[in-house]
Amino acid sequence: MSRNILILNGSPRLRGNTSMLCKAFAEGAASAGHTVTRFDLARLDIRGCLGCAKGGKDPSSPCVQKDGMRDIYPAYHAADTVVLASPMYYWAVSGQLKTAFDRLFAAAECNPGYANPVKDCALVMAAEGDTPENWKPVLDWYHALTGFIGWRDLGTVLAGGVFEAGAVAGRPILEEAFRFGQGL
Repeated sequence: MSRNILILNGSPRLRGNTSMLCKAFAEGAASAGHTVTRFDLARLDIRGCLGCAKGGKDPSSPCVQKDGMRDIYPAYHAADTVVLASPMYYWAVSGQLKTAFDRLFAAAECNPGYANPVKDCALVMAAEGDTPENWKPVLDWYHALTGFIGWRDLGTVLAGGVFEAGAVAGRPILEEAFRFGQGL
């Protein structure tokens, strides 16, 4: 069955390792007949959540702030699969990804009890470190997030040992990202 996949790329490096992983994943998913929409969050003007709890009145643009999230909300509603893509910054996702994800709460405000729309989810990440201890904090966050909001985790693509922009080029992890997208 064809999926509608939304990639939220939280990397500020538009030609960096995370972007290359997103591209490989998207190409694999498209080759399997899935529809892929990708947002490079660093290109969008997205302000931080105000914590006002005043969203949810208009499902097509649920947040009271009108900024770059306006483009994301319709794709988010249409998606059955959300890919969170980010470089690892201080053992967490980038500020760009965290800010955009926080703003998705306005979509939950459209539902009774602030129920999040049910989605499948995957994590794609690049990091300088490549040990289980290095990945643990972000994987703990990711699994807690998907568990609390009721999303089904489809898996992860973790590219460790890459720091300089483009360092992932030619590595087997790009083929793994392609196959992961293709296998959904």
